[in-house]
Amino acid sequence: MSEVDGDAAGWSQGTMDAEYRVGGQDDFEPEAEETSDAERRGAEVDAAGHGERLDRWLTGLAPEFSRNHLQALIERGCVVTDGKPVTKPAHKLRAGQRVEIELQPTDESRAFRAEVMTLDCVYEDEHLLVVDKPAGLVVHPAPGNWSGTLMNGLLARHPLAATLPRAGIVHRLDKDTSGLMVVGKTLEAVTALSRQIAAREVHREYLALAWGRVEEAFVVKQALRRDPVSRVKMAVAPANLGKPARTDVFPLGVGEVQGRPVSAVHCVLHTGRTHQIRVHLTHSGHPLVADALYGGVPALGMSRQALHAARLGFTHPITHEALTLRAPLPADLAAAWAEIGAAGLPD
Repeated sequence: MSEVDGDAAGWSQGTMDAEYRVGGQDDFEPEAEETSDAERRGAEVDAAGHGERLDRWLTGLAPEFSRNHLQALIERGCVVTDGKPVTKPAHKLRAGQRVEIELQPTDESRAFRAEVMTLDCVYEDEHLLVVDKPAGLVVHPAPGNWSGTLMNGLLARHPLAATLPRAGIVHRLDKDTSGLMVVGKTLEAVTALSRQIAAREVHREYLALAWGRVEEAFVVKQALRRDPVSRVKMAVAPANLGKPARTDVFPLGVGEVQGRPVSAVHCVLHTGRTHQIRVHLTHSGHPLVADALYGGVPALGMSRQALHAARLGFTHPITHEALTLRAPLPADLAAAWAEIGAAGLPD
């Protein structure tokens, strides 16, 4: 459904794992500190534990936690031996010592909590909403971003989000890609939207600034897969090794930055693979402006990839009305766009 994770069959009803069912309406009050979630547990080191590493010994005292998490708790000062804090996981224990630990929840378990935030909704009814996501907002909790995500905001916005897979999110945009995302507010809507995505019945159009001169329309039909060298990147691949992907690219204007051409382009997705537009344009010799991951150097004041999900079209999952929604360019991209004098999104 998006430049990042569109054709996601796994986002259907079958993905409603227990970890996403975060409780009743009381869970939607913002919480500053969660120390009440901590549990204290202690025991005396027996003869078998003499000389054992602290982190390894704690896996027997708290087997429900991973060793990595226990190591983090030790380093945070959550463990004491004989009343004295110990912050080194490799600390060797002695028989007869009393060890106590404050067991705090993992970051993952804290992730699915409501956080009040301002969301720019361009459309909303009782079944769904369409958000104009700003650049910099992560869509879904993941390592390094366990809070402050769109999901956290959705959990605070409407109580039913807690009963839905991924709080109703049926597709994603990259953190630094701005623009439109549709979110289901009921299970019926989530299921129907996921089916539209899988059937490629959702229309997605993007605006982008790319290095190089694009004066004629072209189509990229390169299969994509995870980059075999860098796991944070995607790469083009032979058809038998990757997933099919198609991007149509249309020129909207060409300018120059320090003697180098920069093109404004209109991209239409036929699939929604991870990083699809970014990889397809880079493969075509036109990396996005300020897309550091794929070699696009900054220019025109852009500090993030110059990519915006500008138009989204789909069938309302309940009323069956045809909806087409637009999101104007955000301030950073609008200023860069104006500097090269490019045309806007065609009707």
